[in-house]
Amino acid sequence: MIKKRRLGRTDLMIAPIVFGGNVLGWTADAKASFEVLDRFVAGGGDAIDTADVYSRWAPSHVGGESERVLGDWMRARGNRAQLTIITKVGSDMGDGKKGLKAVYIEKACEASLKRLGIETIDLYLSHQPDDTPHEETLEAYAKLKAQGKIRWCGASNFSVSQLRAAEAAAAKTHVPRYEALQPEYNLYDRAGFEAGLRDYCVSQEIGVIVYFALAKGFLSGKYRSAADHSKSVRGGGIGGYLNSRGNRILAALDQAAERHRAEPAEVALAWLMQAKGVTAPIASATNAAQAESLTNALRLSLSAADVAELDTASRP
Repeated sequence: MIKKRRLGRTDLMIAPIVFGGNVLGWTADAKASFEVLDRFVAGGGDAIDTADVYSRWAPSHVGGESERVLGDWMRARGNRAQLTIITKVGSDMGDGKKGLKAVYIEKACEASLKRLGIETIDLYLSHQPDDTPHEETLEAYAKLKAQGKIRWCGASNFSVSQLRAAEAAAAKTHVPRYEALQPEYNLYDRAGFEAGLRDYCVSQEIGVIVYFALAKGFLSGKYRSAADHSKSVRGGGIGGYLNSRGNRILAALDQAAERHRAEPAEVALAWLMQAKGVTAPIASATNAAQAESLTNALRLSLSAADVAELDTASRP
């Protein structure tokens, strides 16, 4: 049985891996999206992360595609009650309105609820910090929570100073604080989280769900040279990882994967699952085999020697 983890001080209990819904309706069409979500849940996953802006960057897309596909799938499967749904607000949706002002959050939440076809968002995240006073943003979330439209609020891409300021604002205005953080963190990109965010989140009991868990796919081992960029639409983003340190990390992943009869990506995810301060990593899949691999990581137990070897290889 998969042991669930409590997300910070919330009442949300999740398996320690989250499906990254950015691919839904983008690199995975509706049929493929249903297949990967089915496989993810069958393997023990129960939390799905998306955002209103996914996937506005794709040609002819306007944003909200991921939420719509996810909503269609939940309706078809009748499984909303078994899932933790995470979505975000604040990014540019192309209508000239963005950010974390109360009037925008209220309208954006209604739109997300409609696309998802649900009554309540389990975790609603500020996607990017902006210049809106924290008091205004958190009061908007408090209103949505009182209305039953969200259960908890959190932040993505916030620094320690921004989290501190938001916490002070919440205490001052007597509204719920951010209970979860979504930062970038993986075996290669360690400094940003480990430099201060990790210790702050641990001390304040803030749940942490990390994105780019596989370093844009690099830690899957699929990309070994510049010639591999064409293997996916996201392949062009891994050039910065193709260096001596990246090669050391891949070699360590290969060795651990061989010992455990696992895939390198599964080892990279398992490393995150045991990392200090991390509740769960986020990872995506565009086919059923990849989705099964994500949940295989839930059953992979790394030894202290495995972890030490990976830590050494990934040391800056």
